[in-house]
Amino acid sequence: RGGRPHARENSARERGRSRTEPGAEGSPRPRDAMEALVAALQDPETRENALLDLSKKRDMFTDLAPILWHSFGVIPALLQEIVSIYPLLSPPSLTNHASNRVCNALALLQCVASHPDTRALFLNAHIPLFLYPFLNTVSKTRPFEYLRLTSLGVIGALVKVDDTDVINFLLSTEIIPLCLRTMELGSELSKTVATFIVQKILSDEVGLSYICATAERCYAVGTVLGGMVTMLTEQPSVRLLKHIIRCYLRLSDNPRARECLRQCFPDQLRDPNFTACLKDDIATQKWLVQLLMQLGYTNG
Repeated sequence: RGGRPHARENSARERGRSRTEPGAEGSPRPRDAMEALVAALQDPETRENALLDLSKKRDMFTDLAPILWHSFGVIPALLQEIVSIYPLLSPPSLTNHASNRVCNALALLQCVASHPDTRALFLNAHIPLFLYPFLNTVSKTRPFEYLRLTSLGVIGALVKVDDTDVINFLLSTEIIPLCLRTMELGSELSKTVATFIVQKILSDEVGLSYICATAERCYAVGTVLGGMVTMLTEQPSVRLLKHIIRCYLRLSDNPRARECLRQCFPDQLRDPNFTACLKDDIATQKWLVQLLMQLGYTNG
């Protein structure tokens, strides 16, 4: 009987260890570790390390998004991380450390935006609007570029799944001009993600109708796409060119947009020397041929 307290103490110690370490059978308990890290987000003293750990391990936890959303105080904590760096945006004074920290918070929000159980909740709370000030920056320093790229990743996660509700929400905000700005000024990777977002918006009938509703919108998108093609003559990127062609092809489905595109279509896309970079991408080659046919540049 006298040995029982000691046994209970050892048992409690083993239980405490098993929440973060493999159990006696060697099987890890990732859910316990995840819940401990999520709880650590609520404490400003432990939040930074928890943000880093969770952002690195988020792919290990399939139900991380619902737990983040439904855990008391966690989403406000992530939004606090975002809002806290607004003063560093103008004049631009964002450090690498501050950028990395807020991007870890954005990575967790991307997880929430991606999950089918939390995507609608994420939208209904208008959380993407908290990211728009980041997309509105123009500094080309590494901290700002990383911030824009990670913010675009959150929007990209929303549009990856075809959902008209997502498109309607984004069109009700200023996402199109923000994407166009990034397509003009961003790094190659940021341009690619921003162009992908515009492509996904165009792929929805609501999105195509919105952009083609006025000649001004058509010209705005067509002009930016043309500028990117010109840029690619000096800095080729097959990945970016593929999304540009997809945007052009979708725009060409609309009569008003076709007329606009004929007036600002880049000659490079009709130059076999320029498009030779697509020789290994059969699908994009077909899209380009179809695009040129729809604009009346070939007879098929």
